[in-house]
Amino acid sequence: MSALVIRDLHKRFGSVGVLKGINLDIDDGDFTVLVGPSGCGKSTLLNIIAGLETASSGEIVIDGKVVNTIAPKDRDIAMVFQTYALYPSMTVRQNITFGMECRNVPKPQREEAVARVARLLQIEPLLGRKPAQLSGGQRQRVAMGRALVRDPKLFLFDEPLSNLDAKLRVEMRMEIKQLHARIGATIVYVTHDQIEAMTMATRIAVMHQGEVQQFADPETIYNRPANVFVARFMGAPPMNTVPARIASGQVVVGDVRLPAPPAAAGWEGREVILGIRPECIAEPTRQFGEAGTPGIRIMAPVELTEPTGAETIVVLRMGGEKVLGRVAPDIRLTVGATAAFAIDARKICLFDPQTERLIA
Repeated sequence: MSALVIRDLHKRFGSVGVLKGINLDIDDGDFTVLVGPSGCGKSTLLNIIAGLETASSGEIVIDGKVVNTIAPKDRDIAMVFQTYALYPSMTVRQNITFGMECRNVPKPQREEAVARVARLLQIEPLLGRKPAQLSGGQRQRVAMGRALVRDPKLFLFDEPLSNLDAKLRVEMRMEIKQLHARIGATIVYVTHDQIEAMTMATRIAVMHQGEVQQFADPETIYNRPANVFVARFMGAPPMNTVPARIASGQVVVGDVRLPAPPAAAGWEGREVILGIRPECIAEPTRQFGEAGTPGIRIMAPVELTEPTGAETIVVLRMGGEKVLGRVAPDIRLTVGATAAFAIDARKICLFDPQTERLIA
């Protein structure tokens, strides 16, 4: 059953179209992430789902009911904001129970609910403290506790980790993912961080200029991006995209020739855009896939190396085009010299240079 359905949603501010025909069908229990660059419309979409903004046209359906004209408080949703939005004069316990008090929930039920979420989020020792006495991560747990205590049909997260430092973001990512696994709630989560999207989501909606570019599971988004924008946006580093052509059943980039996918048969003699992930360009001894398949060997000049500890990012020239590769950290490459690399041709993507849509 679909917990949330968005049908042909448009939003305009004056003459400016911010959302342009959004269609999403989010299943019960899904963890859906809306990801995209700043200004793509993802937060506006979340606010319309919450009822904080009104749609210019289209429908929002929650649990089978159209909610466009229903007030936010009556939509049975809970929202976790970027800024935590905790009351500074109240204790953690009071922050969590305030909404229930406003709805006249009996005290025994309030106490039971607080005990449940405090145990779930491991904030039991913090219940008597005020927000000023908490760290950023603790405040975010309290904000989540205030949402969880309601047991709503839908949880909405608006970039909840963007104010945290890098280490704490990683920890909170894992906590939110584990929380979703435990409670099985339906979550719509907004972020501009594609690592958050890839690691947390069951499905990802990649947005750009007010439109959904692709809506799929993380593996499909990463390995079979629907267009060049998705290919370049998702991944760190992003997918390499270089001009190429199809000749004699091969993808030709300068002097480099790779076997063309069967779906490219109709593109013989035509120009394409080759997409290849950096991890598919590695040291010549690398074996790819479970079967340990050797890659296609090329020689390429090295322009730059960036050691990261776990691996080394390499900027090289493949057929005259600048691309990024990933090699093992113990591989020593000399900038300015030509070195051997292996290419995993099984995972290449080809795009139409006119429409920038995936063709193979």
